[in-house]
Amino acid sequence: MDDKDIIELYFARSEDAIAQTDRKYRQYLFKISYTILSHSEESMECLNDTYLRAWNTIPPTVPDKLSVYLGKIIRNLSLDRFRRNNASKRFPSDVMLSIEELSEAVPSEADTSKIIDDIFLTEVLNSFLGSLKKRDRIIFVKKYWHLYSVKDISKQMGITEAAVKMSLLRTRNKLRERLRKEDITI
Repeated sequence: MDDKDIIELYFARSEDAIAQTDRKYRQYLFKISYTILSHSEESMECLNDTYLRAWNTIPPTVPDKLSVYLGKIIRNLSLDRFRRNNASKRFPSDVMLSIEELSEAVPSEADTSKIIDDIFLTEVLNSFLGSLKKRDRIIFVKKYWHLYSVKDISKQMGITEAAVKMSLLRTRNKLRERLRKEDITI
């Protein structure tokens, strides 16, 4: 079943919408959550919460790309759970290191709301990602969207960990410069 048909099921308030979503996207969504949480039961809870959130937001929302819409939901739910679970812990994790690395280039949420609205920032980031070489874009998205470790990216891409780290460093520097050019203060 294609995404348009699944979205139509949501609009028809058919419970089959959840079943079709699960059939098509379970593995993809679970992987996103498990990469962040490293815990099967909590990842399954986030998966179920994602389906509930989709049910409650479609309609009125009509996602352009269902996989991205659902991926964003589960990623945010998983990150929230990760923060709650690790609020009192002082050890660095791959997830927290990824967030800290990226925060050096991207303004904080409070700064962003003062500088530009979310739509403009999204346009700038999409334009920036579109300007990257395919390999650099894939590495950047795997690290900062899917939150894969450098080691995992290295294995998946068939390149050295040093090459992944260098690509990420250069891309963060390019992003920082792009944001400066757009007058987004860091």
